[in-house]
Amino acid sequence: MAPKTIKAALVDALEDLSTEDMKKFVHKLLDRREEPRVKRNRVDGKDRLDVVDVMVATFTEEPALKLALDILRDICCQNVAERLREATAGLTSKPADNEHFVDKHRRALIERISNIDPILDQLLGSVIQHGAYDRIRAQLTTQDKVRELFKCLRAGPEVKDRFYTVLQEEEGYLIRDLQKQQ
Repeated sequence: MAPKTIKAALVDALEDLSTEDMKKFVHKLLDRREEPRVKRNRVDGKDRLDVVDVMVATFTEEPALKLALDILRDICCQNVAERLREATAGLTSKPADNEHFVDKHRRALIERISNIDPILDQLLGSVIQHGAYDRIRAQLTTQDKVRELFKCLRAGPEVKDRFYTVLQEEEGYLIRDLQKQQ
């Protein structure tokens, strides 16, 4: 049975690694120069589930998936990388045409998000700052709040990925319904 989430697929993939390959994976994860970086004490000596938890907490699901695929290829575990890629096909927010899920479904999200407040709370500090948060909350209708939030999502794909992850948590039924329509 295919995993239901990217996180579950990542756990399955890391469980397929030998102890030696897992050490290489963690070493490559720690050796990254790009921000955000993973701190050694968060993954050293941890089991595979803990490593995945740290990756998802640090990068969010989709960027963690991309990073895991890159690391697996770097450590010559192409077969595990390929199984992970296949297991997550259809779970990512970017369809084959590379239009991001939130862009593709902007209109439906504006019309159908039912409770924006918990979404805003989760995005505060990472995607939106206090000024934008206050501006969004000042809008009278949920639709206007979502429209205002979309102005903050212009910063790039990482921001949209974070929004998508929060939507999966807070409005999972809506995301599943929109994915069926693709």
